[in-house]
Amino acid sequence: MTRLLMPLADGFEEIETVAVIDILRRAGIEIVTSSLVGNVATGMHNIKMQADTRFMDTVLDKFDGLVFPGGMGNVSTMLRDDKVISLVRDYNMKGKLIAAICGAPEILVKAGVLKGKRATCAPGFEKSLDMPRDNRVVADANVITSQGPGTAIEFALKIVEMAAGKPKADMLKKQIIA
Repeated sequence: MTRLLMPLADGFEEIETVAVIDILRRAGIEIVTSSLVGNVATGMHNIKMQADTRFMDTVLDKFDGLVFPGGMGNVSTMLRDDKVISLVRDYNMKGKLIAAICGAPEILVKAGVLKGKRATCAPGFEKSLDMPRDNRVVADANVITSQGPGTAIEFALKIVEMAAGKPKADMLKKQIIA
């Protein structure tokens, strides 16, 4: 079974977090939330989320990929955490799946993962991308990027497609009427 890690910090974007977790779990993909701020992270709209693990206690090499929701507080915390940036670089060097939505592609930019890759992000952040695209979801090699809360389900379905195959993603898409 595919295991993905979703690091979280205060200020995460709730739709991008919960919708993605829900879709991945429906697909049978293990998605583990890991908080950088303790056991509970608080979203942009004051929704509190109990994380599965604390980042500092997580064995980071036991996952097949990373998923980063947006939210400026969340992204800012990730950008300042050298362990997160190093983890992104390591996963990319190993060809593991890396997915980021909204402002979170900035984490991938800082880690050097998007150099020479097609990507998308929240409107206004395109200047930091080497090869920006207007698409709602963009996949390039092992990296998936997406634009924001309204694209969260498409983003999650693309993660399912890359992690579990197109038939699984298509079946799930039909089930949820997407």
